[in-house]
Amino acid sequence: MLSLLYLILYIPAVVSSSSQMAGIFPQDPALPIGSTLTATCSVSPDLGLHASSLFWSLNGRRLPSSSYSVLSPTALSVTLPGLPASRQRSGDNLVCHNHGGHVLAGSCLYIGMPPVKPVNLTCWSRNTKDLTCRWAPGGQGETFIKTKYTLKYKLRWYGRERECEEYNAAQPYSCYIPRDLALFTPYEIWVEATNQLGSATSDVITLDILDVVTTDPPTGVSVSRVGNLEDHLSVRWESPPALKDFLFQAKYQIRYRLEDNSDWKVMDDVGNQTSCRLAGLRPGTVYFVQVRCNPVGIFGSRRAGIWSEWSHPTAASTPHSERVLSGSCDSKSGDSNSTLRRELKQFFGWVRNHAYGCGGMSIKLYDQWRVWMQKSHKTRNQVLQGDKS
Repeated sequence: MLSLLYLILYIPAVVSSSSQMAGIFPQDPALPIGSTLTATCSVSPDLGLHASSLFWSLNGRRLPSSSYSVLSPTALSVTLPGLPASRQRSGDNLVCHNHGGHVLAGSCLYIGMPPVKPVNLTCWSRNTKDLTCRWAPGGQGETFIKTKYTLKYKLRWYGRERECEEYNAAQPYSCYIPRDLALFTPYEIWVEATNQLGSATSDVITLDILDVVTTDPPTGVSVSRVGNLEDHLSVRWESPPALKDFLFQAKYQIRYRLEDNSDWKVMDDVGNQTSCRLAGLRPGTVYFVQVRCNPVGIFGSRRAGIWSEWSHPTAASTPHSERVLSGSCDSKSGDSNSTLRRELKQFFGWVRNHAYGCGGMSIKLYDQWRVWMQKSHKTRNQVLQGDKS
């Protein structure tokens, strides 16, 4: 029992003594790509090892003895020319071994590039309550050495420099400031990039929170048919609730697409309305519709806001065309239908160009006329089919 206890206490003492009695210089160096490194492994005479019995490895691969130099009975160096970039962020492992392969000492090599000036710094505030900033690393962005990015900001004319603390692991080049932001006062914001080889600073941007506001997407988006009009859909929505008490004038955009098509068509001229009429659609077709908001001139800001995210897609289908389903073979009737559709397209094209928004002109009476015309054509086709039979 006493011998077993002695063995347990003795083994750690040997490991500890060995680790303290050998070392590599330089320890954990950071070097530019292409550098030449000469490292030296020194061992204590108490270990009873001669330098000629030692060997080196890099990332687990034994280095050729031709790169060694015996400097003294207790010191062996290795020269590594034209070092390539580090294979891993934690550094490449340079290790000194005794003749049996046991590790005597190790060093991490950090081979890469100094940071490049960060670029494309942009920021936005959701509902004036917070601030999110995003940037891109300069150059190719890969320095092969772990680089730390720090977003800093301060009030332009007074106040101390502060650092953003909430970085997004999923989006490494962004940071979120959730609170304690001043309105009506410009901020100076910049990003600093640092690693073991140096540092770089982005351009400083100056902004007022009110000039970079974005909102939540519009809520309550609904899409419905317009009576029996087979090529129309009506879209309605509500203003973003977080900004209902703010003094601003919103702009809205609508986009829509066919159910089996990934291409969206965007309507830019909706204006400050919260409803819109989509015209010229395909009969009997499912459409997906989304709406987004841009707050303009919050509290008198002279700059346009930032577009919100799109609302969740809302689907609706246009009615089937009764004239297509009637199966009429009357060429004159078909020509009349084609002329009618061409005239209607021309009319609605004029509406879109001159009404400043797809709902800026009342066409209730025109809608009634369209329904009457459709019924008239249906009745005519039924009479013609009855005559032929």
